[in-house]
Amino acid sequence: MKFIILAVSFCMAAFAAQAGIKTEEIKYKVGGEEFTGYLAYDDAISGKRPGVLVVHEWWGHNPYARKRAEMLAGLGYTALALDMYGTGKLAAHPKDATAFMMSVMKDFSVAKQRFNAAHEVLKAHMSVDPAKTAAIGYCMGGGIVLNMARSGADLLGAVSFHGSLGAKEKAEAGKVKAKIRVYNGADDPFVKPEQISAFESEMKAANVDYTIKHYPGAKHSFTNPDADSFGAKFKMPLAYNKAADEDSWAGMKAFFKEIF
Repeated sequence: MKFIILAVSFCMAAFAAQAGIKTEEIKYKVGGEEFTGYLAYDDAISGKRPGVLVVHEWWGHNPYARKRAEMLAGLGYTALALDMYGTGKLAAHPKDATAFMMSVMKDFSVAKQRFNAAHEVLKAHMSVDPAKTAAIGYCMGGGIVLNMARSGADLLGAVSFHGSLGAKEKAEAGKVKAKIRVYNGADDPFVKPEQISAFESEMKAANVDYTIKHYPGAKHSFTNPDADSFGAKFKMPLAYNKAADEDSWAGMKAFFKEIF
């Protein structure tokens, strides 16, 4: 994968509870197009540490994805909130989000190329142990990390939060390197029972190390505090669920301790 890092601007932000957290906005090119990632790490930690990619929702690379990168940095990892759409492409309406998403997902080779480019950026950072990386994703991003794991991406783990379960290419025995964890809202209308059954059958047939946890009462986008306002504004079945958010994050933390 060839990519060009154009510029890195250092924003040394001081957080009240995380004084050592530093952030970097990284611009890089994929296929001649510019993308902007956001990397966070704790510079009070010496030596290399695991790296985690954060794949955003269908809205695009927004403050929510960056917040999750900062939270991962607070746990001692280096995290890169990648950009799937290109610099400045951020949706404010579901119609725009759908158009951006389809431009990436209609041909998954595009998503794969952009994911892999960001993965190389993460692994090249001075703070990262390139042999220890994982990826997490939200909504559309959850579907992307699952499909990257299916494709044999060089990841130790892949975590999906309220993500789509459909396969672009089905997992094959011996091909999937990542262990997979899925956190799903039991009342998410975008994830059908038949999709869950198909996913589980696929994972079992391919001998993938996976778990899927369902949260009763949780709807789509249950980890995002802005879900309620988005849902009301656009009349969509979105809702924040504090209990499911906190439990799924705790599950991810335990999972990362296991694989790293």
